[in-house]
Amino acid sequence: MKQMLVVMDPLATLKPHKDTTVALLLEAQRRGYVLAVCTPQDMWLDNERPWAQVHSITVRDQQSDWYELGDSARFGLHAFDLILMRKDPPFDSAFLHATYMLELAEMQGALVCNRPQALRDANEKLAALWFPQWIPETTVASRADILRAFVQAHENCVLKPLDGMGGRSIFKTHGDDPNLNVIIETLTAEGRTAIMAQRYLNAISDGDIRVLLVAGKPIPYVLARMPGKTDFRGNLARGGSGVPRPINADELAIAAAVGPELLRRGIWFAGIDVIGDRLTEVNVTSPTCVRELEREYGINICSDLYDVLEQKMS
Repeated sequence: MKQMLVVMDPLATLKPHKDTTVALLLEAQRRGYVLAVCTPQDMWLDNERPWAQVHSITVRDQQSDWYELGDSARFGLHAFDLILMRKDPPFDSAFLHATYMLELAEMQGALVCNRPQALRDANEKLAALWFPQWIPETTVASRADILRAFVQAHENCVLKPLDGMGGRSIFKTHGDDPNLNVIIETLTAEGRTAIMAQRYLNAISDGDIRVLLVAGKPIPYVLARMPGKTDFRGNLARGGSGVPRPINADELAIAAAVGPELLRRGIWFAGIDVIGDRLTEVNVTSPTCVRELEREYGINICSDLYDVLEQKMS
């Protein structure tokens, strides 16, 4: 039997009805994998050998009491056939160091999804700039004068940190906003940290669209994350609501442009964010929205992913 390790956030933080990591664990168990879990803090190096203190785990598809931990043991990461890196952002020093350990495991025979180098290279905000023909007007800077000039030139804009997730610390602003200076000061830590500014897209009223890509190809359904009545953000973590629907022509065109490049880099599972006909983010660390789409359409996205990964392990 194949052994699989999932490097992830603490189990108690997961919401089984919506967390994609739970779906991935359930499908792996159905396929007969021996499952183990750990956090990045449970990994270490002994010379060139990466190790982890892991727990075996069994999972159940229910809303409470959904997992049972078994024994805790030390394993060399090379002993696992497959390792899923599912730690949520922020991409901080702990995440970075974990990718180096996972890269050593990859060099010693484990298949790591997504590839550790790809996780380092594909900042979830900046990776969208690999596809300039599809993005809204964008600037990335830590200088207040550059950011103010961009906002004044484009009227309504969105400012956001480069390492966040779930809509955290995203601001909508405009050139006459009396709070513009303090927004910039806060996000840039007084000019020490670069942030992203983008032209605000009115098409957000139709949803912030999550398109899932498996091995570079889009799932034929998307989740339109609709802003709540008192917020401009569509993120489900910020009160948005998810509306599943079939993928449309704009989203297919963007996926066709993005998918092959992600696959070339070893990103087998990704979630791209689309507003209207513009690409805004490329999510590679722990893409979500699988549970919602699988429930609505009776599909098995996780099975599609494991089919791809098992071909690589064979």
